[in-house]
Order: sequence, then structure tokens, then C-alpha cells
Amino acid sequence: MSRTTPPSAPAQQRTFFGQPFELSTPFAVELWERFSFYGMQGIVLIYMYYTVTRGGLGIDEGIANGIMGAYGGAVYLFTIIGAWVADRLIGADRTLFTSAVVVMLGHIGLALIPGVAGVGVGLVLIALGSGGLKATATTIVGGLYSRDDPRRDAGFSLYYLGVNLGAFFGPLLTGLLQSSLGFHYGFGLAAVGMAAGLVQYGIRRRKLPESVRHVTNPVDRRRLPLVAALVVVALVVVVVSVLTGLLTVSNLPTVVVAIVIVATIAYFVVILSSGITAEERSRVLGFIPLFIASAVFWSLYQQQFTVVTQYSDQRLDRSLGDWEMPVSWVQSINPVFIIVLSGVAAAIWTKLGDRQPSTPTKFALGTGIMGIAFLLFLPFSGTGENGTPLIALIGILLVFTIAELLLSPVGQSVATKLAPARFQTQMVALFFLSVSLGTAATGVLSQYYSPTNEVPYFTVLGLVAVAVGVVLLLCAKPVLRLMRGIR
Repeated sequence: MSRTTPPSAPAQQRTFFGQPFELSTPFAVELWERFSFYGMQGIVLIYMYYTVTRGGLGIDEGIANGIMGAYGGAVYLFTIIGAWVADRLIGADRTLFTSAVVVMLGHIGLALIPGVAGVGVGLVLIALGSGGLKATATTIVGGLYSRDDPRRDAGFSLYYLGVNLGAFFGPLLTGLLQSSLGFHYGFGLAAVGMAAGLVQYGIRRRKLPESVRHVTNPVDRRRLPLVAALVVVALVVVVVSVLTGLLTVSNLPTVVVAIVIVATIAYFVVILSSGITAEERSRVLGFIPLFIASAVFWSLYQQQFTVVTQYSDQRLDRSLGDWEMPVSWVQSINPVFIIVLSGVAAAIWTKLGDRQPSTPTKFALGTGIMGIAFLLFLPFSGTGENGTPLIALIGILLVFTIAELLLSPVGQSVATKLAPARFQTQMVALFFLSVSLGTAATGVLSQYYSPTNEVPYFTVLGLVAVAVGVVLLLCAKPVLRLMRGIR
């Protein structure tokens, strides 16, 4: 009597919370990069304007804020350089690894080089490295999924959780070291955090898809001297503008807005005129209304670091019994909500699968809800100095977080889905340009905020964002047609 061997059970695929296991690699490196980025950012401003007797540099507060504003804008602008290098020179994987090394060197510079020189070297290197890392990390996450994989948005939400874990713990720990041992120990911890992410990525990078190592649109080597010459000219223009007083701290936000608008238009023109297919061109056009909504969203959201901080100082009741909560602790509320709700968002998108709202609908809801968050400040107008209850601001920041989860991780995801084959990383850079534009606009808009007459400010900006959300919601179907099957 013959005996048949039963078929062997298929090997169970290893996953990372239901996602491709290799998502854990960019998840970890971005967690550590955000740990170092926000850990450093939490103490570098006060390092610049604290007096020498308090361990600082004694720089004027206005100049210190101007330096931080220029640095923040540069981070997102440098995503263009990182994306171009990835798509045209060395691929996303090598760009990310190199960028992480540059970031680590920037933190080491802050930790070891004394005085203003350390700040200059450190911030330039961190901005340049962070720009390259931001665009390529997102591209690598997108490379783990097919365009129609229903887990894609959930995977980006989970990846976003790693970002916010780092953003939450970094300032707490670097601030603890700074207050107990000194600023340079805090900067040193940021360097150690980036080194940890770099080591883990170096070990695991060989397991990533082969596609992230390819140069998708190699540049003609004969054009490299021209590229180098343009870089030199750009640097000369910046230096001359600063030395002649054409570029100042006061006009810097407006200049950055103008530069980002020009860069955005140029980027769209280059991509649309680069011999892409009709389907790819349609998808790029479909990205334009999403870009506009994203810029509006970020112009409100990033006011957590300007108007909301000022509001927390002057309008918020931070007393807890006999103890008053520091103003800076308000910045930890949003990461906590993100950490709690990112998993919920990932589970919802996974559960809904193909039934989840389309990307234009998510963008519309995110932008509109962000406008509603601003309108929620209105019931507390006129409550006097430090008269707004803490629980009220916590509730408003919860609304901020819901809006963020509807747009930010989804925006990174859709950029990789709509990208032409030759412009994978550069489309992600375009999304970050919308963040840069919104962030720079925050610097311009915040000048109109007045704690004594805040109703017009919150009303106008809130209603504008709601209107943009409603318009995009009404246009969701035409935008979807332009996206050619991408939801």
C-alpha cells in the first residue's frame, strides 16, 4: 500500500505588526534620527541665547530665533538635494546611509566644537543630512509595498509612530542631561542616538528591496561639472546676500516662502516635461491639489512652535496645584497623542482595506479639521492672562493630532504611489516642499497674532483652512480620475 507525503505547510512570513518585516529598518533609523533631531532642537535655541554664566553663548534672542527659523526651513529645502542625489547619483539606500552619517557628524560638531563655530558647523550638517534622510526614508518605506497594497497607508502610519517616539523621548533625555551636566552632554547624547540608528541600519540594509539601491534616473556624467558650477554660484549668492544685508533675519521667512514657491513650480515643470508617460503625467497633475492642501495644513499645524507656544506662555493656565508646568512641556502633548493614535489609525486603515476613504478625501478632512482646531481657540478668547484651562489646550491639540494623522503619513504614502518611475524620491521631496512652504508661511503669519486681539487671527485662518478642505472634498472625484487608479 503506497503512502503519500502530505504537502508541507507554507512558511509563515515574518511581519512587523502585520506589515513587511523590513519596515522595522526605516522605522528604527527614523526613530533614532528624530530622537537626535528633536533632542538637539529642544536645547540648541536656549544654548544660543543663554548667558555664558548659564552655559550658553549669549546671542541675542531675536538672532537666535532667526537662526533656528533658517535652519528649520533649510531642513525641508534640502530634501530636494537629497532626493536629486538619490534619484540621479547613488540611489535611496546609499543616500540615506550617507545622510545619517552627516547628521551624526553635525551632532558631534555641536558637542565638541565650542562657541558659535560649533553651532554653525553643527546646524548646517544636521540640516543637510536631515534633508537627505527625510526624502529617502520615505522612499524606502514606499518600496516595501506594491502600489495597490491596502496595507500601505497603515504601514506609513506605523512608520510615523517611530518618528514620534523619537520626538517624544529625545527632548526629555537631552534636556535632562543639559540641566544636570551641561549643554554639550545633551548634544553628545543626540549624537549617540543617531549613531545607534546608523549602526542598526548598516546591519539591516542588505535585507531591503533591491529597488531602493537602483539609481532610477541616472544623470549624464558629462553634466556633473555644470551641476557643480551651479552649486558654487548658489553658495556665492547666499554669502553675498548676507554680507550686503539683502538677506536678513526679519525678511528670512518671506524669502524662504518665495524660494520654495519657485522651487516647487520648477520641480513640477521639470517632472511634467521630462518624457514621462501620459498616465504618469496625469498622476503628477493629480498631486497638485494635494500639495496645495498640504501647504495650507502645515501653515496652521506648525504654529505649535510659534503662536501656540506664545499662547501657552501668555494665555494658558499651566498651574497644577502649587506647581506650574513649564511652557515647553506643551510641545510633548502632540507626540503622546501620535504615539497612542498612530496604531489606531493603522488598524483602522488595515481593517477598512479597499473601503477606506480615498487620499483626496483624507487630505480634505485633515485640512478642514486643522481649520476647526483653530476655531476651537475662539471660545476661550477674553479669558484674560493665563486664563485658558490646560485641559482645553490638550483637547485642541488632540484635534491637531487627528488632522495630522489624516494627512501627514498619508501624504508621504501617496507621494510614492503617484511618483513617475524616474522621480520616486523627488516626488517625496515635493511633498516635503509643501511642508517647507507651510512652515515658512507660519513665520509670516505668526507676525499678525496678537494675544490681546486674537479672534480675527484664529477666525480667518481657521475658516480659510476649512474652506480649502471643503473645496478639495468637492473635487475629490476629479482628482481621483487624474490619479489614474491610485486611491
